[in-house]
Amino acid sequence: MSETAVLDLGSQSGPTVAIAFGGGGARGYAHIHVIEVLDELGIRPVAISGASIGGIMGAAMASGMSGQEIRQYALDLAGNRTEVLRRFLRSKSGSLRTLFSKEDSFAQLDAQDVLKAFLPEQIKETFEDLLIPTSISATDYYSYKECVFESGDLFTALAASASIPFVFQPVKHRERFLVDGGIFNPVPYDHLHDKADIIIGIDIIGTPSGDPTKRPRAIDSAYGASQLMMQSILSHKLALSPPDIFLRPNVSKYRVQDFFKAQQILADSEGVRDELRRALDQAIEKAS
Repeated sequence: MSETAVLDLGSQSGPTVAIAFGGGGARGYAHIHVIEVLDELGIRPVAISGASIGGIMGAAMASGMSGQEIRQYALDLAGNRTEVLRRFLRSKSGSLRTLFSKEDSFAQLDAQDVLKAFLPEQIKETFEDLLIPTSISATDYYSYKECVFESGDLFTALAASASIPFVFQPVKHRERFLVDGGIFNPVPYDHLHDKADIIIGIDIIGTPSGDPTKRPRAIDSAYGASQLMMQSILSHKLALSPPDIFLRPNVSKYRVQDFFKAQQILADSEGVRDELRRALDQAIEKAS
């Protein structure tokens, strides 16, 4: 990308950028590349949207964390299993009581407790404290609709958006029960329309991977079916109204829970950096 193009994007007179970070569990480490590239180019989004892990990454960026800071935090935590266990045990969810209950053979974790134990302290408490306007998507379980947070308590929104069924219990908010935002809107770039000249959407859902001659394990089948469902939703959205830039980092071989594989996921998805730079060049030229 030329220096002129970068400066134009960084100035108020140039085209503005908004970004939507998609959901996908540990595959969301790939979002770090996108944040780092924007940092390197001096581009500060005018708006951010996110679902699930994408909401967490977006909130970190909107709180003022750089891509390098997010990368270092993720790698330090993923590389220290002892620290991960310590934080989990210190959270309210970290007890044997949360693992088994009379109602279910496996009791789901409390997403708010877990997030408060593991997210960096730099993340703000409320939407109003964020440096960039941000929206976080969750799914209203009983009403079959999307619930979009844009104000108030940030951790409630992040917990609701990241509440993957079976792993986390639904989050109760205003007498409604909310679950993973990626179920209803995997990459919520539609919430950014008319908010910027260039809209970027990042899909880290992936697709089921493995040996096609072998029957998938139960847990892989469940997660894989979720991937197929979300990709179907996304395909319809893209056919109707795609973002200006749409990226799919190379993350399909990783599972949603592979949080200890941060280094590998970052290495395999590094190609998205050059892809984003080229796409921005084209978008800038088109917008000029």
